[in-house]
Amino acid sequence: MSETKGKPGAGRDVREVLPTVLPAALAAPEGFVEAAAGVGVEFDAGDVEKLGAYLALLLAANETMNLTALTEPAQMWRRHILDSLTLVGMLADLPEGSRVIDVGSGGGLPGIPLAICMPGLSFTLLEATGKKAAFLERAAGLLGLSNVRVVNDRAERAAHDRGDRGARHMGMREVFDAVTARAVGRLASLVELTAAFAKVGGRLLLIKGEQAEAEVAEAAEALHQLKVVHVETIETPTGRVVVLEKPSATPRIYPRPNGEPTSKPLGGKVVRDRGEGRGGGAAG
Repeated sequence: MSETKGKPGAGRDVREVLPTVLPAALAAPEGFVEAAAGVGVEFDAGDVEKLGAYLALLLAANETMNLTALTEPAQMWRRHILDSLTLVGMLADLPEGSRVIDVGSGGGLPGIPLAICMPGLSFTLLEATGKKAAFLERAAGLLGLSNVRVVNDRAERAAHDRGDRGARHMGMREVFDAVTARAVGRLASLVELTAAFAKVGGRLLLIKGEQAEAEVAEAAEALHQLKVVHVETIETPTGRVVVLEKPSATPRIYPRPNGEPTSKPLGGKVVRDRGEGRGGGAAG
């Protein structure tokens, strides 16, 4: 796989090269706790240390697979951790036990930081690339995150999983109270890859950059066809969050088969950005 090209241990079973114990945690930079408080995050004892341990795990695993382009600790705390935690206030009203899915989770952002700081919610991390999914499972285990489940699958397939009636498997389509995604391609494609996971009445929280409003306008036809509504775009210290609500069920045909949401976005032309390619958990 391209993600291990040139990396030590390429070609070996990823479980053999992933960390087996928690490395020493990265210390939070000065001002981080205050910056987090500014977006409504109040840490419980041990949360900051666990976030630092997660970043250390990410860096250690990055030696054998491409999980992050950022390796400078202060940047990682701001652009990975703080960026992820900007969603905390938007999830805070969910009842305990509510289900959240992070689509195209990659190295675990925003899902793992959210799971650390919101232990009362249940998080599913959806990732199509097997090596990345293996890292997520290892990280969740080492960090003791009992509220995390990892699914190794593509969004285009997983979103059609309706479960087995009467069986323990309840499926993934329209069962989540909230859907998150970060750096997973243009909005017109991303909405198709995420909407079907949300319950009717659920919300989608999509972390975007400075072009968020332009992407919302570009995605107008996709939003209409997928029956989701743009509620607001919230500016944060690290970017913007596009907030969508789902007042009615996603039409049964969506998402379309593997690759189509990205190659043929609803109602628009293909516009590639740096986040695209992990879209829907597509192999990166």
